[in-house]
Amino acid sequence: MLSPSLYETDFYAWTQEQATLLRNEQWSQIDLQNLIEEIQSLGKQQRQELRNRLSVLIGHLLKWQYQSGCRSRSWLATLRIQRLDIAELLEDNPSLKPYLEEALRKAYLKGVELAVGETDLPKRTFPVECPYSLPEIVDYDFYAGEPCKLVDESEQ
Repeated sequence: MLSPSLYETDFYAWTQEQATLLRNEQWSQIDLQNLIEEIQSLGKQQRQELRNRLSVLIGHLLKWQYQSGCRSRSWLATLRIQRLDIAELLEDNPSLKPYLEEALRKAYLKGVELAVGETDLPKRTFPVECPYSLPEIVDYDFYAGEPCKLVDESEQ
């Protein structure tokens, strides 16, 4: 019976070991199979991060529009922070830009669930398709629904 590998018992130590082996060009000692899986996983994580941030942003845009009487500085901050984080993620990973439309479709479903869960509005309240364009969603100055004093006050 084989003993567990460092990859299975201490992932962080395994990553450090693999980095050292790569740095020292010790090719024959590299755990190639697990290294390949981890590199592929990193790319998937970036796509997931984009979808998650879009989901939160869309959920808050929906809340902002459909429950305008409950708007708060916290909601405003969430909208702004998610937009900044999405911009940073795309700046760091420009190859994700072609994935944005697909990510938006997937993120909208979760955004609706977030809005339903945080507003107690019925799901039927929200459109089946995303009512916002991608440029609107990421536009720092776009706020769905009626104008709000909170936005103006925060600009001062």
